[in-house]
Amino acid sequence: MSWTRDEMAARAAQEIEDGFYANLGIGIPTLVANHIGEGIDVTLQSENGMLGMGPFPYEDEVDADLINAGKQTITELRRSSYFNSADSFAMIRGGHIDISILGAMQVSENGDLANWMIPGKMVKGMGGAMDLVAGVKRCVVIMDHTNRAGAPKFLKKCTLPLTGQNCIDMVITNLGVFAREGEQRRFRVRELAPGVTVDEVREKTEADISYE
Repeated sequence: MSWTRDEMAARAAQEIEDGFYANLGIGIPTLVANHIGEGIDVTLQSENGMLGMGPFPYEDEVDADLINAGKQTITELRRSSYFNSADSFAMIRGGHIDISILGAMQVSENGDLANWMIPGKMVKGMGGAMDLVAGVKRCVVIMDHTNRAGAPKFLKKCTLPLTGQNCIDMVITNLGVFAREGEQRRFRVRELAPGVTVDEVREKTEADISYE
């Protein structure tokens, strides 16, 4: 057994604290908003200029002008505000966002992140990930532990172009939770998904992490 994408998102939502300003990346991270606990007041920020995003709309609520950074339609709240891209990135670069939860193609053992392009494939743009990993107080990745071919995505060193260096604090995969803590800043296994063993993680992980 292992976690589904929805269960991974639910686990990531546990990292969001009351009063946080949070930025959710495209892909699995968009599901995190569905799992924020009752009584937790969080304000979602989007790079394209919105603060205080509401849930995804029902079919009769869709407004094509209301989208997040991943081009998904969303709803607004009574407290929602809008601003230009320069102001949005000033929030990010100024350290005003408490947590960013991002997808990833690769993460290295020292916290490097690759999540914006694969050489030879068309890329619409790098988005805001490079600013997010440099300016946000804490960065969490959600990703499948291996790629479609079964090769590890948690590596000694990223082989794809980097988004940022030494920037990821926690990795949540379908196999478990891996966090960097203490002075050495080495990833260790904090939690395993139901039915997942340490041996399975060892087999599917290239990075040198702590299993203690």
